Amino acid sequence: MRSIWNGAISFGLVSIPIKLVNATENHSISFRQIHTEDGGRIRYRKVCELEDREVTSAEIGKGYEDADGSVIPITDEDLAALPIPTAKTIEIVAFVPADRIDPLQMDAAYYLSANGVPAAKPYTLLREALKRSQKVAIAKFALRGKERLGMLRVVDDVIAMHGLLWPDEIRVPEGVAPDTHVTVRDAELDLADALMDTLGEVDISTLHDDYRDAVEELIAAKVGGTAPTGRTPAAEAGGGKVIDLMAALENSVRAARSARGESAGKGEGDGEDDGEVAEVTPLPARRRKSASSASSSRSSSSAASSGASSSSSRKSAPAAPKQVGGKKSTAAKKKTAAAPAKKSASKSAQSTGRKTATAAKKTTQKKSATAKKTTAKRRASA
Repeated sequence: MRSIWNGAISFGLVSIPIKLVNATENHSISFRQIHTEDGGRIRYRKVCELEDREVTSAEIGKGYEDADGSVIPITDEDLAALPIPTAKTIEIVAFVPADRIDPLQMDAAYYLSANGVPAAKPYTLLREALKRSQKVAIAKFALRGKERLGMLRVVDDVIAMHGLLWPDEIRVPEGVAPDTHVTVRDAELDLADALMDTLGEVDISTLHDDYRDAVEELIAAKVGGTAPTGRTPAAEAGGGKVIDLMAALENSVRAARSARGESAGKGEGDGEDDGEVAEVTPLPARRRKSASSASSSRSSSSAASSGASSSSSRKSAPAAPKQVGGKKSTAAKKKTAAAPAKKSASKSAQSTGRKTATAAKKTTQKKSATAKKTTAKRRASA
């Protein structure tokens, strides 16, 4: 790979000579502007407005346009004389956890290559230190005429650097979020979770640019003088309002499962009687809530059922046998005979309890009198 910048990493008092290499490349297909009538190229020419003539690159310099429209020339010598310590140095200023970096700040990516044999040892030292600390290095460097912010991290066995935007270059998302209050139901969140689970994960390395493939096929067909092969147009994205969000989520889950060769499953809540409905897996928190609701519902249902059952049994129980010929039934006689026995047993127990309490009381009183006499004798002898 061709280096685009040579310098050094400043790691405290350690200096690591490195080369900066682009870590990414653009695979977009470039088009030229042409004259549609005859196919002639359309080119831009650099013309001086004062002299009204085309000028060469050697005659072109830099200038800053002031508020009044006047242009102030700025030469390369002026810029080179500025006291920028990062002109040829990637100066590490701090080490922070990777999650402290907002992805919005990410810019271009570069690989840092050790420049020469002496640079191998300090380069490896910094790489292994970054690995062990599980942190990234924040650095400042100058590239293409301006000072930039960078983040150094380890990719495989190479130190990579991501250009970062300065914090004041990130715009505040004012007025971007919906300004109307919307309530999302748990059932809708459950369906969204089911859709996310159905779509699952993907190996990003397997993704490719389908549009670029189609453009390349179109160009190849035109070069070969053949008609372009027709492709099935992609389904148009709906731009209107979502009338039924639940139905849209259910259809999305079904479509995702169908694309993966899975059966959608049968369920409730679908607008079509003969269609299949996605199975919804509640979140753990909602599952506990649902379980407790179901439990209380079952308890209430059980209590109601129990009450109904006892009521029914009371209603359906046979009536007590009536007295025939002025004589009581056998059961009634037994109850009548048992009643005096119970009363007698109760009186006997009460009498025994009273006797025991009286005896205990007398014993206590005797002990108390004996103690008083003993105390009085001791005092008299003293």
